[in-house]
Amino acid sequence: MGLNPFLRNARTIVDVEARRASVATAVAFAASGFALASWLARIPQLRDQLHLDPSSLGLVLLSVSAGAVLALPLSGPIVARFGSRRTVAAAAVLFAAGLAAVAVGSTVGVTPVAIGLFVLGVATGGWDVAMNVQGTVVERRLGRSLLSRLHAGFSAGTVAGGLVGALMVALRVPVAGHLAAVAALVAAAVPALARRFVADRDGVDRAGSGGPADPAGAGRLAAFRAWRERRTVLIGCFVLAFTFAEGVGSDWIGVAAIDGHGAAPSVATLTFGTFLAAMTAGRWFGPGLLDRFGRVRVVRTLALIGGAGVVLFVYAPATPLVFAGAVLWGLGVSLGFPVGMSAAADRPEAAPGRVGVVSSIGYCAFLAGPPAIGFLGEQVTVLRALTTVAVLFGLAALCGAVIAPRTPATADADLNKIP
Repeated sequence: MGLNPFLRNARTIVDVEARRASVATAVAFAASGFALASWLARIPQLRDQLHLDPSSLGLVLLSVSAGAVLALPLSGPIVARFGSRRTVAAAAVLFAAGLAAVAVGSTVGVTPVAIGLFVLGVATGGWDVAMNVQGTVVERRLGRSLLSRLHAGFSAGTVAGGLVGALMVALRVPVAGHLAAVAALVAAAVPALARRFVADRDGVDRAGSGGPADPAGAGRLAAFRAWRERRTVLIGCFVLAFTFAEGVGSDWIGVAAIDGHGAAPSVATLTFGTFLAAMTAGRWFGPGLLDRFGRVRVVRTLALIGGAGVVLFVYAPATPLVFAGAVLWGLGVSLGFPVGMSAAADRPEAAPGRVGVVSSIGYCAFLAGPPAIGFLGEQVTVLRALTTVAVLFGLAALCGAVIAPRTPATADADLNKIP
């Protein structure tokens, strides 16, 4: 009996720490979206100042993808070595440095811009994996679903960054001044936020390599071995369907509305906005559904809804049905990626490596999906090419059991290696 007040006080302290960390993580997600959207909003002005034609601009922008693709597979071992707290802080400073280089390059020339965007891509990869790991840690500490709402915060951050960017353009603020200010804000605010993160596991953020929580660098070795775990790779393939659908929707839904359905540009823009709004709403309200009905049932249902939305969008005979298809499509993609992150992190000691693997597969699909649709669209029209998204949604629904929560009784299945 005498121990109960002590246990209650200890639990209260843990809850307070976890709640503070959840707020800090949410702001880190939003800050990532804000920072990313800030430079995206200034691409037209950057192009004009550097006198870039479309092909040259495409090559410059490829620097971001190259940096992210390089960083993502390495991010898991880095988080395992240093912890999500340190990784987010360092990645934010690196992001700020890359953004500052882009700011300087906007007045000097293309080379600093390309280098800055490459650094920015590297930083984005590390920042993303680390904050997702922290999100899964906070989920476990609080005992409820949270990650999808954090991803909704990222979406809200991108909206805020875009709006501020539009305001900067309207006020004729130079690109260099705008991006330098954002870089300074990110470098100052995000590391301060990261101090409120909770440790990924006991000792990892304090001891680092060779410490009691990570003897002989075992965590880093496990992070690399995660690429050979059957369940982890299957979760990555499951997430691939949703990130492919999200990337394609973000890049092509407006174009398909114009070219395929004859919509006016303003209507096409509204269709795209409807897609984003539905996706954000699904991520915000998703945790309650996940806690009540479980991962597998909810995400399978959303995959079927998303597939039906794509089919409706492609074959809609009237504009209202095009909008309805966009809504269902946006809802369908909303929870796949965040739930995949949670599933990859079911075992805390292996979370950094597995989240890194799933993120890498997912982001590769996010980046590769839009060009693939463009290539296929040249053969069958972009609108018809979108039916591949519906097929992937169907496959995700079929293999949804792979995201079922892992318990000690089922954990051995994680160790099955790919030959």
